[in-house]
Amino acid sequence: FACDSFSQDTLSFLHQDTLQLTLKQAEAAFLNNNLDLIAQKYSIDSAKATVITAKLYDNPDFSYSNALYNFTTHNFFDPEMSVQVSQLIRLAGKRNKSIDLAKSGIDIAQFQFYDLLRTLRFVLRSDFYNIYFLEQSSKLYQIEISSLQKMVPAFEDQVKKGFMAPIDALRIKSQLYTLQAEYDNLQTNINNIQSELKLLIRSNPAGFIIPVTDISSLTNDVVSQTNYQSLMDSALVNRPDLKALNANIVFSNYNLRLQQAYAKPDITINANYDRLGSYVQDYNSIGISVPLPFFNRNQGNIKNARIQTDANKVQYESGLERVKNEVTTNYINALRSEKLLLGFDPAFEQDMKNIIGQVTINFQKKNITMLEFLDFYDSYKENVLQLNQLRFNKISALEQLNFSVGKIIFNQ
Repeated sequence: FACDSFSQDTLSFLHQDTLQLTLKQAEAAFLNNNLDLIAQKYSIDSAKATVITAKLYDNPDFSYSNALYNFTTHNFFDPEMSVQVSQLIRLAGKRNKSIDLAKSGIDIAQFQFYDLLRTLRFVLRSDFYNIYFLEQSSKLYQIEISSLQKMVPAFEDQVKKGFMAPIDALRIKSQLYTLQAEYDNLQTNINNIQSELKLLIRSNPAGFIIPVTDISSLTNDVVSQTNYQSLMDSALVNRPDLKALNANIVFSNYNLRLQQAYAKPDITINANYDRLGSYVQDYNSIGISVPLPFFNRNQGNIKNARIQTDANKVQYESGLERVKNEVTTNYINALRSEKLLLGFDPAFEQDMKNIIGQVTINFQKKNITMLEFLDFYDSYKENVLQLNQLRFNKISALEQLNFSVGKIIFNQ
């Protein structure tokens, strides 16, 4: 291709900071550096600050007034003055109920944080394995492209000497260009996933991450040996989104109790002093004020709190059904992917490598035709790509199962 030198320069730039990472190292970088997690942690701190506010008592009120002008004596600022101090006293346990409501808000914020952690970790692990298997496919393309690039000049020379038909050389070129186009699409896909992974762990955008992992466990029948009911029980206990829905019910119950408490009036105690403005000099008094709940008994807020409680219960039941369906579906998918992969002969991949090497040699010796050679090449490529896809499908299914259970059980 005419753009080969440009592509090499670009790849050189992108790979200037090649970083080999195990899954454990990637997760550690994610937990320490991810900005979405850091931002979500602030919502927990904000909820905790709400508890501090709820614990505070109401401040006392102080008022002072002084006569501005006496029309009898024609003096400004006569000695007449009055002072009042009042304190609101909340009844019906409003303060404690407000504290309980604020504390339940902390639980919601924490469960939302853990649910975000669960979601982003799933994306991280999926991207990690996806890049690994796409890189394995990329190596296949590199080998085939390199082999054909070496063959094209030799075939063109054979055409010039009259030892080979021009159409055969064109077929090899066509195969090469097809592989290069497929390889370019594959690299675009890898780069897009790389971008997402680097954003999750805050890695150098110009760098290139090389996942390092052991896939030997893919040959094990781990799913079929795992009890389905234990996975379901684990999901019902561990899923943070389900816990958040339950915490919403607790929150709405506390809010209902608080709104019912607001229907009961509070009292205000006040102390007054007046120097000259009363029937006696230096008048002092103590008083109490209570609003009479004839009209407003907080009926609307109480009704709304009850509605919200009922709605949260329905949302929890919906979430419960969703979790059960997700676990069941992902368990079935994982079983199917595992069974399909285990059905492949372990020696198949190596046998294909040995065969394709012999095919190339025999084609160069003209023991097989051009069509047979290209057919073997396509068959080898498709089988290797399919095997890589099946391996990723199993790991992806296991990660989906981890995600639905809410706990890392597989691919540890």
